[in-house]
Amino acid sequence: MRVRFAPSPTGPLHLGGVRTALFNYLYARKNKGVFILRVEDTDQNRYVEGSEEYIQKALEWAGMVPDEGPNNGGELGPYRQSERKAIYQKYIQKLVDTGAAYYAFDSPEILSKARNEKEEKGETFRYGAHNRMSFHNSLTCSKDTLPTLLKAPYVVRLKVDPKQSITVKDEIRGTIYQEAALLDDKILMKGDGMPTYHFANVVDDYLMQIDTVIRGEEWLPSLPIHQLLYDAFGWKAPKFMHLPLILKPSGKGKLSKRDGDKEGFPVFPLNWNETTRGFKEEGFLAEAFINYLALLGWNSGTEQELFSLSELEQLFSVEGIQKGGARFDFEKAKWINHQYINNKKAEELLEIEVVRQQLKSVDPQKQLHVVQLIKERLFTLNDLTEEIQWLNEPESYDEKTVQKLASKAPGQLLGALSARIEKLSGLENLKAALMTWAKSNDVPVGFMMQSLRISLVGALSGPDLFEICNILGKDLILKRINSAISFFHVNRLFRKFYLYKSSNFLTKTALVTIIGNECSITQTSNW
Repeated sequence: MRVRFAPSPTGPLHLGGVRTALFNYLYARKNKGVFILRVEDTDQNRYVEGSEEYIQKALEWAGMVPDEGPNNGGELGPYRQSERKAIYQKYIQKLVDTGAAYYAFDSPEILSKARNEKEEKGETFRYGAHNRMSFHNSLTCSKDTLPTLLKAPYVVRLKVDPKQSITVKDEIRGTIYQEAALLDDKILMKGDGMPTYHFANVVDDYLMQIDTVIRGEEWLPSLPIHQLLYDAFGWKAPKFMHLPLILKPSGKGKLSKRDGDKEGFPVFPLNWNETTRGFKEEGFLAEAFINYLALLGWNSGTEQELFSLSELEQLFSVEGIQKGGARFDFEKAKWINHQYINNKKAEELLEIEVVRQQLKSVDPQKQLHVVQLIKERLFTLNDLTEEIQWLNEPESYDEKTVQKLASKAPGQLLGALSARIEKLSGLENLKAALMTWAKSNDVPVGFMMQSLRISLVGALSGPDLFEICNILGKDLILKRINSAISFFHVNRLFRKFYLYKSSNFLTKTALVTIIGNECSITQTSNW
């Protein structure tokens, strides 16, 4: 079993391209076959520097290392179409010699004029059996002039017999019928001597012994032309599978880079440039990325949603591929990534560069404990920075929580907590000690926990409070509690300030009295 992934190096590898590579890879592994990377770079005008390297790196990051390819070698190369020009010349000559193809010498101006004339009548221009004899080609010129004409640029076209009825089978969509009379005489070789996609694709698949072609459904209309080429050579065509589109989150239309830019999610596996971010740089694990991608157009037939790559290799089947488009859901992708992060050992996460970078300012002795504590809260690895903000002293306190606690004198409670914690020799039994103290002093546990969390973290969200305490240590806990006590005293001062102001009783003396009482200041003459 031999399959190939054949992208064009015209820019970064889109999500749809990676999904096509994945289904080829899984099909090969399921059938103990060979996964080939072939770079289709015949269109030199659209070639983008760095694209081929990007494709190779993306596949390797995702765990899909080609068995054969430009970087991996193989006996049936070269694996870049630009290096196979002599091969194409040999096979195009075979078609011309058998009469299955012909030379065409029409200038761009002549073709443009013919096309415009048709469009003015509301018709579609086709270069084929109905009009080929009215154009300048090897079918209409004399044999004597042909050698001279071949010295100038020309193209080679497939000679389509309009009487044919073409029948091809797609393993996903069933049998497809096409009347040859509706087809163009497609160009097989361009004026620069390079083959078109249609011709190179068929020749390479045959010579590389590809027996199953798995590609996107955008190539489905080209299938009859490819079948005609196989017939013209007398070759047996491979099996074909045309995968459904990956749709926008709305479900309407094909997913594009613009959709990602607009809605704030990546559509490429890796960074391409400063403005085009990839899933890896957005904090996705490769395993999670592949898991989600597999679910875009394929179903295992079970309720299971999490699959390792090795499980996918065993379970993948053509029967599970859907015909309709698959809607992209970034929230679902993040949920899957969250599951993978949570299931990884903290030691494994610490080996990832993006994790180490975000923990640079954290004591190395505490990093493992920190990752163990917060990994279950991460949906992407980039969430780490926000989730460890509690390691820094709060710059502010959540306003709603402050308003909720203010009327219950949290400053007094925190003062008592500070005194209780100060007496502890260590933090091993902190939770039990505070719970016992709260019960003995009729302090509501919820009020105590909220006051302590707001003083340490600045908000009510975050990981387990007592695990936070263990990481911060006794000195930092007491320091933050004292800062919070001062904050709540000042907050109370301003509450009184506005109370006096609303009663129109605020005077200089009153203000000095308020400040003096709240801050225990008796020497107010200099104010």
